[in-house]
Amino acid sequence: YTLPSFEFIGLFSPRISDKKNKKEKPMHKLTQDLPISMEAPGTKMANIEWGGMVVNYVELPGGADFTPMFEGLPDDKCQCPHWGYVLKGAVFTRYADGSEEKTEAGEVFYWPPGHTGWVEVDSVFIDFSPAEEFSVVAEHLAKKMEQAS
Repeated sequence: YTLPSFEFIGLFSPRISDKKNKKEKPMHKLTQDLPISMEAPGTKMANIEWGGMVVNYVELPGGADFTPMFEGLPDDKCQCPHWGYVLKGAVFTRYADGSEEKTEAGEVFYWPPGHTGWVEVDSVFIDFSPAEEFSVVAEHLAKKMEQAS
């Protein structure tokens, strides 16, 4: 099962600030209030950039596999590091050296550059990634989804 076609909505919301008072507004949101960047049946990605990092909320249906979506990136792997927490289900990662690991609900993680991932059951996680690296991967994913539709 590969990820279904997505409707690409947009990657990032502009940083929230009050230019008149030159004071930043609070940088916190409920996950359901994050701007949606990609959505398909059973799949949702919502994210925002704060302080040079992207906060990314991801829902995936069982059987979703990112591997085909990363084809065309160096080593056909995601080159962005991610730190995060699995809320539901489990996420499997495979690295360039062939090693694999499983991150289950309740566990925090660090996925270094050079990985791919998939889920076997419906899963939800939050990750935090450097905006610059994330934008390269997100642009690649947008092009892959455009080609698929």
